[in-house]
Amino acid sequence: MKFAEDIIISPYITEKSNMEIAEGKYTFIVDKRATKTQIKQAVEKLFNVKVLKVNTANYEGKEKRMGVHVGKTASFKKAVVQIDTDPQPVTYLTEGGKEVTASKKYKTTIDEFGIAH
Repeated sequence: MKFAEDIIISPYITEKSNMEIAEGKYTFIVDKRATKTQIKQAVEKLFNVKVLKVNTANYEGKEKRMGVHVGKTASFKKAVVQIDTDPQPVTYLTEGGKEVTASKKYKTTIDEFGIAH
């Protein structure tokens, strides 16, 4: 997995995930081999937000039947990503003892979330 577009597959939209957006939590279907660190970097790169926390869950496919035909639904990995909704500027001291404030321009929401392409 080399690209952020390969890691984040699609948004996962349910009633619960829509209610969690108010808390800054966004839910995505991600590549099953992706780690939490890779998911964090991909979301930060794609949506220009600051990720605070990533929770993941693996779902195995369920067996479904339609009449006599038996099949299996696809297994997937879900990631709940909490973003920083109130980014604070970072203050640090330089070698001369001068205080410098660096303000990163992060977005506080993911506007593209839930929009069908």
